[in-house]
Amino acid sequence: MHKRALLKSVLALAGFAALGTVQAQTTPIKFQLDWRFEGPSAFFLVPVAKGYFKDAKLDVTVDAGNGSGGAVNRVASGTYDLGFADLAALMEFHANNPDAPNKPVAIMMVYNNTPASVMALKKSGIKTPADLSGKKLGAPVFDAGRRAFPIFAKENGVSGANWVSMDPPLRETMLVRGDVDAITGFTFTSLLNIEARGVKAEDVVVMQYPDYGVKLYGNAIIATPKILKENPEAVKAFLRAFTKGAKDVIDDPAKAIEAVKARDGIINTELETRRLKLAIDTVINSADARTEGFGQIRGPRLSLMASQVSDAFNTKSRVKADDIWNGSFLPTAKELDILPKKK
Repeated sequence: MHKRALLKSVLALAGFAALGTVQAQTTPIKFQLDWRFEGPSAFFLVPVAKGYFKDAKLDVTVDAGNGSGGAVNRVASGTYDLGFADLAALMEFHANNPDAPNKPVAIMMVYNNTPASVMALKKSGIKTPADLSGKKLGAPVFDAGRRAFPIFAKENGVSGANWVSMDPPLRETMLVRGDVDAITGFTFTSLLNIEARGVKAEDVVVMQYPDYGVKLYGNAIIATPKILKENPEAVKAFLRAFTKGAKDVIDDPAKAIEAVKARDGIINTELETRRLKLAIDTVINSADARTEGFGQIRGPRLSLMASQVSDAFNTKSRVKADDIWNGSFLPTAKELDILPKKK
C-alpha cells in the first residue's frame, strides 16, 4: 500500500508539473483599444469570448481607450504589447519622436480606409466640399478627421474654414444646435450620434473622405518592437486568431455585439449593431480593402499617405513609410480571404 501511495504522489506531482508547463506556454498579451467599448470593438472582443486567443495559447486582455494618440503612446511606453490606432496618429508619433527608443509599428490593417467624414445638416445649404469654404467647422482638437482636414481641403479646393474645439460628447450637439456649420468625425460614430439627437439620416450631408479623393488608411493593429523581436510566434498567433474572429463578426454582426454587451452592459444593442454594420460597410469591406486584401496595404499608397501626413500635421521630421509598417507577421493570403463580395 505504501508503494501505491508513493506512486500516486509521484503521478500527481508529475501532473501538476505538466499543468505548470502548459500554463507557462500561455503568453499574456495586453491589448489597448483606440476607444471605448462600442460596436467595432467586437472585432477584438469576439475572439476573446469565443476562445480563439486561448486556443492559440494566448491570454489576451482587451482594455478600452480614449483615442488613437493614447493607444500609440501606451504601446510605445511598453504598458501594452499591442494596440489599435489610426495609422496617421502612428505616423505622427514616429515623425515627432525620431529618437524614441520603442516606436510601435503597424502589423495589420483593419480599417482599409479612414472612417473620417465631414458632416453637415442639409438645411445649412452645404452640399459639396466647396460649400465649406469660410464656414465654421467643429471637432475635438485630436479628432482624426480634423487633423487630416488639410488633405481633404487641398484635394477639394476648400479654403478659409474656421475651427471650433469641443469635447467629444458636445460635437454632434453643437452641430444640431447650429453652433457650427459642419463637423468632422468617424462616419459610424458621428452619424449615429446625430440621429440620436433627433435628426434623420436623410437630413444629414455626409462627405466621406475616401469618396472625395482622400485615400488615407484608417486604423491598424500596432505592436511594440519588443514583442515582435522576443515573441514573433505569439504575434503571428494573435493575428491568426483575430482574423478568425473578424470573419465571425463580418458574417454575423448582430451576434458579435453580444461580446461587446458582455464587457459594457449599458450599451444600446440596436445602436451598436448598426454602428458595427456601418463600420464594416464603409471601412472594412470597402472597395479598396477587397482590392488590396484584408489586413494588407499597398506600398505606393502608404508612401503617399506618409507624405500627406508629414505636410498636414507639420511634423518635426518627414514620415518614413518603411518605418511604419511590418507585414511579415500576417496570416496567409488564404486565411486573410474573409471579406464577402459586395452585394
